[in-house]
Formats: sequence, C-alpha cells, structure tokens
Amino acid sequence: MNYELFIRSSSQEVDFALLKDGKLLELHKEEEDNKFSVGDVFIAKIRKTVPGLNAAFVNVGYEKDAFLHYHDLGPKVTSLLKFVKRVSTGKLKDYSLKNFPFEKEIDKNGGINNALKSNQSILVQIVKEPISTKGPRISSELSIAGRYIVLVPFSDRVSISQKIESKDEKERLKRLLTSIKPKGFGVIIRTVAEGKKVAELDRDLQNLMDRWTAMCKKLRGAHHPSKVLSELNRGASIIRDVFNDDFSAIHIDDETLYLQIKDYVQKIAPDKENIVKLYDSKVPMYEKFGIERQIKTSFGKTVSSSKGTYLVIEHTEAMHVIDVNSGNRSNKSKNQEDTALEVNLIAASEVARQLRLRDMGGIIVVDFIDMGNAGNRKKLYNHLRDEMKTDRAKHKILPPSKFGLIQITRQRVRPEMNIKTREEAPGGENGEIEAPIVVVNKITEDLKKLFNKNYKKITLNTHPFIAAFLIKGFPSVRTKWFMEHKKWVKIQPRDAYTYLEYHFYDKNGEMIK
Repeated sequence: MNYELFIRSSSQEVDFALLKDGKLLELHKEEEDNKFSVGDVFIAKIRKTVPGLNAAFVNVGYEKDAFLHYHDLGPKVTSLLKFVKRVSTGKLKDYSLKNFPFEKEIDKNGGINNALKSNQSILVQIVKEPISTKGPRISSELSIAGRYIVLVPFSDRVSISQKIESKDEKERLKRLLTSIKPKGFGVIIRTVAEGKKVAELDRDLQNLMDRWTAMCKKLRGAHHPSKVLSELNRGASIIRDVFNDDFSAIHIDDETLYLQIKDYVQKIAPDKENIVKLYDSKVPMYEKFGIERQIKTSFGKTVSSSKGTYLVIEHTEAMHVIDVNSGNRSNKSKNQEDTALEVNLIAASEVARQLRLRDMGGIIVVDFIDMGNAGNRKKLYNHLRDEMKTDRAKHKILPPSKFGLIQITRQRVRPEMNIKTREEAPGGENGEIEAPIVVVNKITEDLKKLFNKNYKKITLNTHPFIAAFLIKGFPSVRTKWFMEHKKWVKIQPRDAYTYLEYHFYDKNGEMIK
C-alpha cells in the first residue's frame, strides 16, 4: 500500500486529500473560522441542569448550548471541578496532580443534579462538532491525543488498543507505560505504539504533559467561555492518526504550512522528514495529480466503480441508503450467483471508501445484490469488515439479512463532507447538468463494454466541446483509449447535440447505443 497526503491552502480554508494507491480515500476541509473542532478543550459555565434528560446545557460560545450528558461527565468529575476552581483562583500552582487529593468517584447511575450546579466552571472537550441544527456534544472526561499514546487526566488506568494482537507486546507496553506515566494520569496506548522503544514513548508522553501544563496556565483569569487547548490543525492530526511507513509523500502548496508540517513530521518520524514536499507550480496541485477529477466523479448521487458496477447513494436526516447495481456489464461468470458475488465484493470496497470519503455517519443501509448461498453472504460480510478495518471512525457492521441488506452504524463527529458535482447548465438554460468530466468517464466505460462485445470499428458522435476535449492534447483521451484497447475510435462532432449527449455507431452506421 502506498499513501500520499495532499494539503491545499487558500485564504479561507485548507483542504486535505488522502490517497491510497492513487485513489482518493479521505477528503477534509478546515475553515479558518472553525471555532469548534473535535478535541478542543474549553473552560465554560454550566447554563442549567435538566434532570429529565439527566444532562446539562453548557455555554461554550456557540449559538446553541452544548449538551453534556451525565454519562459523559467521567467518574472523576468531582475532582476535576475542584481542580478547576483551585487553579482558576490561583490557590493551586502545581498542575502535575502528584499531590492533588482526589475526590470520591460519582455514582455510575446517579443524577445530574448530584454532580453539577448552574453557573459552575468546568473544563469540557468537544467530542462532536455542531451538526445540522444541533450544538456541539461535549465531555468532561478529558483526553489529550499524542502520536503513540493518549493522556487521560484524573485517572490511573493503562489501556491498550485492541488492534495490537500480540499478548507479549501488550504486556511489554503496559509494563513500560505503568513505569513512566505520572501519578494522577492514565494513558491509552495507541496501535502505532506497537514495537516502539521506551525513549519514543517517553518523548510523546512528555509532549502531552507540556500541553496539559500550558492549558492549566491559561485557566487563571480566563474568560468564560474560552478555548484553553486546541486540537492540532487537521493536517497535523491526520498525520498523527494515520501516518505510517507506507506514506511515500506529503505535498503542500503553502510555504508556511509546509514548514509547520515538516517540523511536526521531523518530531514524530525524523527518518521520514524528506517525504514532505513543497509544491510549486502554476498548474493547481489538485489538477496536476488528478484529485479534482476524482472529486467530481466520487461525489454525487451515482458513483461508478470498476467493471460497470455502480452505487446509488441517498441521504436522509435519519439514515443513508446505498443501492448496489451491476450495471450493463459483460459477464464472464458461469452463473448468476457468481456474478452477484463478484459485483457485491467490488461494491463493498467502494462502500467502505465512500463512508470514509464523505465521512458518512449514523445508520447506513446497503442493499447488495441478493445471494442465495449462505457461504457467499459470509464472504461478502468478511470482505466488508476487512475493507473497513482501517476506518478510524467507530463502526459496527451487522451480517447480511436474507434480503441482501447490510446495516452499518458509523460514528459521526463532524458534519458530513458534501461536495456539489452538478453544474449550472451552460447557455443560460434552467437547471443543472452533470460535470463534463463525469460524462467523459461514462463514455470511457461505455466504450470499454462495446469493445468487450467485439465491435471492431466504432464512431462516437458527441457535442463539439466534448469532441475537442477527447481529441486535443498529448496523450489525448482518444490516444489513451487506443493504447488500452488497440482500436481506434472515430470522433464526429455534432452541432445539434446537447452538451452531454453522445451516441455510438458501428461500421455500417447503425446506432449501437
């Protein structure tokens, strides 16, 4: 596997595109005025408690109060409240928690009024950004994420990622972290810590302790509400969470951002510093590396996949529904069951990619092509699970039903990535049309099917603009067709055609499609 990260900067926002083996896997957008990011910590005040919901509403500076449920308080919330009060008033200047007397843990099944009071100061962390009409969701069980470990104040637990399978490695890491972690702090050992030496883990731990200390220093005299700890910018957080030895390049088109990212990579992986590259060209970066084309073809209601398979993705407030279609494809399989399995496996890979790419959350129902063989249904289920193993969002996949439906729940902590792929119709016409690049992809797919049916000479009739796009440049799209299929396509411009209209003709002038 080969991963590349592309970071594009403009005056208002920064875009991040993660590619795996040249295919767009994740797309993120960070706006300059985004005040609430997952991981940010705020000093805020309880607006009111609502016993009926067993929750409190907290003013974090958003137009709607943030929602804090009793179960998100954490068992040590009483100790946290006491710490915040003493640090804010200047009575406590030792932030290490080494000599801080912890209070008794709150009752797991208690009520909100027993834990919080209105107008009380509290430290809260954003766990879900504002989505649709809802305010941010918050927690007072704080955690500060590093490269290899996550620091958890007011805890003594050492937890280890379930993705580390070796029992010996788990014991080694637990023994190491138990010996070096400060008193009063718990740690969660991340998957990437596997095989790391104590020096690397200790350096990461010290960086997190420095961030904790810097945050505590801001508490005295801080306005309510105000941000006291910022999550890393999205580029650095993506590198922190997904960076591994499979990364071959990080391209950045902004010099300031380039220096920041290069400095961060130098800290977490000094031997990989040279893969951070400053992109300096007149051709926009996303155009040069074909990312813009992938964005146009990967979003929208209909998404094409390999071998003619395509998905239809419908969105509602409550859930997402994905319909799998085999398309009008040539079939080399012996029977319908084998065809259904092949199409479903291709579609499952695309579904896993789409969930990450669009950051879809909540309930997702996928309507795969029905298969009668229970073994094939299990094969599909296992394949989908394998494809989603690298998805960082928490998710659960249920086995296929008899009707071929697979239900997925996926955690959504940020608004879904939604990119408009349809464009305003040219010539002042009403309505919208598909982006021309999508049409070129459709023509290419249709042509592939016709060549598979052994058509020798094919003429393509299309609008002059599309015809020019297919013919011009080197290598042109038509030349690429010839190199792939060893057959030449005659292209005939037609003034009478609409922009997106096209038809294929055989050697006798008969319309094929």
